[in-house]
Amino acid sequence: MNSQRRKIFKIEAFKHKVEHDPKYAERTWKVLEHAIHEIYNNNASRLSFEELYRTAYNMVLHKYSEKLYSGLVATLTWHLNKIAKSIESAQQGDLFLEKLNEKWADHNKALQMIRDILMYMDRSYVPSCHKTPVHELGLNLWRDHIIHSSKIQARLLDTLLDLIQRERTGDVINRGLMRSITKMLMDLGSSVYQEDFEKPFLDVSARFYSGESQQFIESCDCGSYLKKAERRLNEEMERVSHYLDAKTEVKITSVVEREIIANHMQRLVHMDNSGLVNMLIDDKYDDLSRMYSLFKRVPEGLSTIRDVMTSYLRERGRLLVTDPERLKDPVEFVQCLLNEKDKHDKIINTAFSNDKTFQNALNSSFEYFINLNNRSPEFISLYVDDKLRKGLKGASEEEVEVVLDKVMMLFRYLQEKDVFEKYYKQHLAKRLLSGKTVSDDAERSMIVKLKTECGYQFTSKLEGMFTDMKTSQDTMLDFYTKQSAELGDGPTLAVQILTTGSWPTQPSPACNLPPEILTVCEKFRTYYLGTHNGRRLTWQTNMGTADIKATFGKGQKHELNVSTYQMCVLMLFNSADGLTYREIEQATEIPALDLKRCLQSLACVKGKNILRKEPMSKDISEEDVFHFNDKFTSKFVKVKIGTVVAQKESEPEKQETRQRVEEDRKPQIEAAIVRIMKSRRVLDHNSIVAEVTKQLQSRFLPNPVVIKKRIESLIEREFLERDKADRKLYRYLA
Repeated sequence: MNSQRRKIFKIEAFKHKVEHDPKYAERTWKVLEHAIHEIYNNNASRLSFEELYRTAYNMVLHKYSEKLYSGLVATLTWHLNKIAKSIESAQQGDLFLEKLNEKWADHNKALQMIRDILMYMDRSYVPSCHKTPVHELGLNLWRDHIIHSSKIQARLLDTLLDLIQRERTGDVINRGLMRSITKMLMDLGSSVYQEDFEKPFLDVSARFYSGESQQFIESCDCGSYLKKAERRLNEEMERVSHYLDAKTEVKITSVVEREIIANHMQRLVHMDNSGLVNMLIDDKYDDLSRMYSLFKRVPEGLSTIRDVMTSYLRERGRLLVTDPERLKDPVEFVQCLLNEKDKHDKIINTAFSNDKTFQNALNSSFEYFINLNNRSPEFISLYVDDKLRKGLKGASEEEVEVVLDKVMMLFRYLQEKDVFEKYYKQHLAKRLLSGKTVSDDAERSMIVKLKTECGYQFTSKLEGMFTDMKTSQDTMLDFYTKQSAELGDGPTLAVQILTTGSWPTQPSPACNLPPEILTVCEKFRTYYLGTHNGRRLTWQTNMGTADIKATFGKGQKHELNVSTYQMCVLMLFNSADGLTYREIEQATEIPALDLKRCLQSLACVKGKNILRKEPMSKDISEEDVFHFNDKFTSKFVKVKIGTVVAQKESEPEKQETRQRVEEDRKPQIEAAIVRIMKSRRVLDHNSIVAEVTKQLQSRFLPNPVVIKKRIESLIEREFLERDKADRKLYRYLA
């Protein structure tokens, strides 16, 4: 391959000296100086910018850049001093600003032309000699000789602040002119804008809003004050968007927030007759929303609202759950709780942007005061019982679901969920056995919700109750199929076979059933025990119902739906005209408390008085005498005689239920202790208490004293032992 030789060219410098006119620099500068004067005198149309550019170019080329630059500074300074005097002579207010703005526009236009003429100097000499570029030089000189002029600087600031003050008091100002002036300050550098305008503006604003907020707080209610604060905040943000630097917004809003909101927060929320509590009571969503959005802008603002709301809720809830009048009606008691929850949920969703911290505060408040009343679990169960027995008039399935979901919210707040379970089981049993449930779907839906919340163990017995009801139907169908010939025309029997353990049945004294009923009961017992080996039947007469046909005076016939106890009482009057309380008690052996309720419902309820009582009164005494009421009439053929029962437990019943709950808790606490010790092997007393509490808190809060007793019991039974060196340390015995 042949290589090609590169040819190298070299440009040599002139070998002879080039001579210039000694007056060249002065003469050339005079041309450029004249051009600058013409530009400032608005005679630029007469100039040839091409020639001027070439002239300036040649001066730089001939090393006269310094003279060109210094001449420019001197000429601009001279013109700016002249402009300053022109501006100083302008009248106050808008005319002053208009003059300043006009001269600023002229100066910028002149700078643009001068920069074009001196472009070569700007690109070569200025960077190499570390000089200020032409345009920036013009701005700096404007700043020094115009803006910082002793006769202009203070006047400019006072004029701007005065116009803003006038705008704050409702006057209309020239925002376009204000925008031009503040933009000028920004163009001169952020430090000029900040030092010459922004800092004084913020200081004046702080004093203005400090005084105004004091006037507002003395003369306005809380709602009106918040409206004024919101308006002022919006005005300042609007002012920034129209004629101030965007970065000023956060600074001026911070001033307004501090002076109008932060400095008066406590007084606002606690203001008499209009503060936060009154807003919550009166559902003032707009005012609450305004307070939330304003207080959110300042440190500790939302926590201030939350603290006051929490204190109010806890006190209101405490009064509600301890009010003796409300405790008389459990359904109304729970409905009040639900209404309070709905009310404050709506406030949080509508006014507080569904803020989770507020929702948590609401939940903790409800949990606090619901558990102040140890009857809350019973009352919530009674409320569910009421809704699932009577139903919601005209309500769809979806609406029933909504009610059940709301009840579940209250259920979550309960610390003693096992107490609720105990009562719920009793109430569910009564609904199922009396056939008074509004719908099986609603019942099963409630159980699904409880299972989702607490797990399978919580609802296994409740589900077993439904299984027993289905099995009982099949059993009775088989019984009548096989025994129809033997039964004849006697009384018919419908038996529900309840599995011990699944149902809340308690041993109850045997009631003396009428002979006619006793016969068919014995036939069923024989059939059932013959079909199922190794089982035992115990009659729960306190849980049954009966339909009786009765004939009254003038041959009027009715079909009475009564409880088993009521049936036993009424059947006595087939062979007796009048019976004393004592005679009825001896004949039936019904427990005294149940018998009195039974007789009350038969003799003391208007429209259902199958019996007459002497003497007539609402209460039953042991000296009363009862007669069959021949004069009873009703427009219905079928008459349902309800039993007068206490909607809530009496004090002895309550104590009995509490005792059963405490007994049921013992094995649960022991099981938790064993689980913990089996995995940890060695643990101190306080750690066991903490872990047992953590494990069981979804059902109940175990008492540390009870936990200690269960530990002692496990030690006695040799599941655990104490450490010989440290008595507070326990070991698991495998």
